[in-house]
Amino acid sequence: MLVLFTDTDCDVTPKMAKEMGYKLISMPYIIDDINYYPYCECDDFDMKAFYDELRKGVMPKTCAISPGEYVDAFEPVFKEGNDILYVHFSKAMSGTFDAMNIALEELYEKYPGRKFYSIDTKGITINSYIIVREVARLFKEGKSLEEVLAWANEEVDHFATYFYADDLKFFARSGRVSNFTAIMGSLIGIHPILHMASDGMMKSVSKARGKMPTLTKIVDYVTELGLDVKKYGIVIGHSDAKEIAERLASMIKAKLGDDLDIEYVEVNPTAGSHCGPGNVGVSFHAIHR
Repeated sequence: MLVLFTDTDCDVTPKMAKEMGYKLISMPYIIDDINYYPYCECDDFDMKAFYDELRKGVMPKTCAISPGEYVDAFEPVFKEGNDILYVHFSKAMSGTFDAMNIALEELYEKYPGRKFYSIDTKGITINSYIIVREVARLFKEGKSLEEVLAWANEEVDHFATYFYADDLKFFARSGRVSNFTAIMGSLIGIHPILHMASDGMMKSVSKARGKMPTLTKIVDYVTELGLDVKKYGIVIGHSDAKEIAERLASMIKAKLGDDLDIEYVEVNPTAGSHCGPGNVGVSFHAIHR
C-alpha cells in the first residue's frame, strides 16, 4: 500500500489533507524563541489573529524540523509494511530536506524493503497546493504510482505562480529585496511581483506602483502564459487579504470567463512569516513558469 504525505508549507490544512487522502507534516515557525507547529494541537488555525500580530510588529522566524521528527512521521507507515509518496514544498528553499534524508537513511536500515518516493513541487504555498491537489485527483482517478510520477516529471514546471509583496520589510529580511528597495518601495507604493522559478526559488520578475496596476500585471501573466487553465482551474492565495483576492479573481474572470473555477487558499503561517500580511497571488497551469 502507498501512503501519501504532504506538508503545511503547501497550504494544506488537516481538513484538506483528509479530503485528498494525505498525512500532513507540520512545518514550524518561531516567535520569541518558541516553536509553533500549525495544526498539531487542533485542526483550526486563526489566520487573521496571526497576521494581525505581524501587523503589530511581530517578526516570526522559521526553522527546519529535525531528523527525529521525520522518523516519527514516517516510521509508523514503514512499520506497517507500506511505502510513502511525499509531495512537498521546494527542496531548494529549505535545509529541512537534509534532515529528512538523514531520517530516511536510518529508516532504510530498519525497514530495508520499504520504498520512499517524492515529488518536489519546486514551489511553496499555492504553487505547491495546486500540484498536491492534482496528484490527489490522479490517484482518485485510478492512476498508478508510475503514472503519477511521470505526470509530475512532465507537469510540475507547467504550474506557474505570480504574486506581489505588500509589506516589503518581510521580504527584505529574507533577502528577496534589499533594505533600500523595501524602504523606498513602501514609501512610494512600489510592489515587486515575484514568481516561483523552475529551480524552485522565489524570484522578482517585475514591479508596479499601486495595487490595481500590480493586479493588472498579474492578470496579464495569467492570460499570456495560461495553458488549459479551465481544465485545471486557478488557485488564488492571500495572507489575510480576501477582499483583494476576490478583486483579482473578478479581473481574471473578466479576461477568461465567468465559468472559470477559482479556489481561494490562505497562505500558511510558516510561509506567512516570510511574506507578511496583505499579499495576494495566483497559481495556474501555464506554458512555462
